[in-house]
Amino acid sequence: MESSVAADLVHFLNASPTAFHAVEEAKKKLSSAGYKQISEREDWDLEAGKKYFFTRNHSTIVAFAIGEKYVAGNGFYIVGAHTDSPCLKVKPVSKVSKGGFLEVGVQTYGSGLWHTWFDRDLSIAGRIIIREQKDGSESYAHRLVSIEEPIMRIPTLAIHLDRGVNDGFKVNTQSHLAPVLATSVKAKLNKPVAENVSVESEVPTDGKKMKETKNSQKHHSLLLQLIAAQSSCEPDDIRDFELQACDTQPSIIAGAMKEFIFSGRLDNLCMSFCSLKALIESTSSASSLQDETGVRMVALFDHEEVGSNSAQGAGSPVMLDALSRITSSFSSETKLLPKAIQRSFLVSADMAHALHPNYMDKHEENHQPKMHGGLVIKHNASQRYATNAVTSFIFREIATKHGIPVQDFVVRNDMPCGSTIGPILASGVGIRTVDVGAPQLSMHSIREMCAVDDVKHSYEHFKAFYEEFSHLDAKITVDI
Repeated sequence: MESSVAADLVHFLNASPTAFHAVEEAKKKLSSAGYKQISEREDWDLEAGKKYFFTRNHSTIVAFAIGEKYVAGNGFYIVGAHTDSPCLKVKPVSKVSKGGFLEVGVQTYGSGLWHTWFDRDLSIAGRIIIREQKDGSESYAHRLVSIEEPIMRIPTLAIHLDRGVNDGFKVNTQSHLAPVLATSVKAKLNKPVAENVSVESEVPTDGKKMKETKNSQKHHSLLLQLIAAQSSCEPDDIRDFELQACDTQPSIIAGAMKEFIFSGRLDNLCMSFCSLKALIESTSSASSLQDETGVRMVALFDHEEVGSNSAQGAGSPVMLDALSRITSSFSSETKLLPKAIQRSFLVSADMAHALHPNYMDKHEENHQPKMHGGLVIKHNASQRYATNAVTSFIFREIATKHGIPVQDFVVRNDMPCGSTIGPILASGVGIRTVDVGAPQLSMHSIREMCAVDDVKHSYEHFKAFYEEFSHLDAKITVDI
C-alpha cells in the first residue's frame, strides 16, 4: 500500500500542472468511483446512500457521499485542501521583445521562491477559451492545454557579470523573471504571410510560415501557434486564456532509499490527493455508507495562495452553499442548517514545515516535525491556525486508535506564522476545525520534497477520520 499510494500521487502530480488539471484528474477519479457530477446551476435531487460532486470555475471541486442513515440536520465530515500553488502566470499582454529575444511576460502568483525558477526547463499549461463552429452555429468552450516539451527558460546572469551574486541573489520580479521563448533572429528568416501587418513574425518549430493572428499584437504568434497545435484548433479560435509557466521535470519517487517524493506543487496537491483518495476509498464498498449518519466530504479550493478571496476560493460561499443545498434537499426547515454546522467537523489540510537539518534554529525546540512522523497538527494562539484542544484531541484520538503517527507544530514566538483555509472557513461557516499537514521541505520552491511514508500516513489518517468521526464525536461533551 505504501508504494502504491505514493505512486498514485506521483501520477496525479504529473497530470496536474495547474489547478484546472488537478480538478480534471479529481473528476476522473470520482466518476470512475461512482460519484455523479451535479451542477450548481441546476436543482439538486439527492438521495441518501449516493455520491456526488460539482466544480466551480473548474479550479475548485467539492465531492460528498451521503450516509444511508443521514437526515437533515446531521453533520458534515470534511477534509479541505487547495488546488493552487505559487507560479508564474502569463500576462494578458505577454508579448515582450528585447535584446534580440522573444520573451513571455508573466506575473507572480503567490509567495514563490522565485530564484528557484531560474535555469529550469519550462513550458506552458492552463486553460483556453476557444470558438467552436458546428452546423452553422457558433459557441465557446473551455479547454485544458499542457505543452509537455520545454519551450522556455529564465537564464541566470553569469557570475562574471555579477560578482556578488553568492552574497545574495536578489530577483526583480518585473525585470528578471520573463522566460525566453526564442530569438528574433530565427523569426526574421521568415516574413509574415499577412501583408501590411506591423508585427514581428516568428517561425514555428516545424519551420513552416505561419499567418499572423488577431491575437499576435498581444502575444507572440509562435506561442499562440504552439498552444493551438496542442489544442487542435486555429490560433484565431483562441479567444482568451489563463496560462502559467510550469516545470517540465516530472515528479518522481527518489532518494538513495527511495523514501522521498521530489516534485513541484506538493503544496498543496499532496493533501488534495490524499484527502480525495481517502474519501473514495472510505466510500468504495457497498456497505461503506450503510451505518453512516452524516455526509463525508472533500472540498478542494482555488486561490489559497493569494488569500482565498475569489468566487471559487475558501473565502467564497461555496462551502456554505454546499452544506445548505444538501441539507435543504432533505428538508425545507431552515433551522436545520445551523444545527448541522455545529455537528460538523473540518480538517484543514495544508502541507507543513518539516525540520530542516541545515537550519535547525528555525524551529521551536519542542515542536520540530520530522519526515516519516505523520501528519502535523498546527497550533497558533493568534488563530493563524484554527486548531483548539477539542479539535486536536479528536484528530489525535483517531490516529491513536489506528496506530498512525502524528506530530505537533508551533511557530517560534519571534517568527511570523503563515495561515491556511482553516481560519477562513472556521470563522466564515462556524465549523469546528483542526489545521494539519504533511511535513515537507523546500515549500514554495519550483521543486519541493516530502516523504513517501507521510503520504501513506496522511491517506490512512484521513480515511480513518471519515470512518470514525461520527462514533467518536458522539462521546464528546463540550457545549452542554
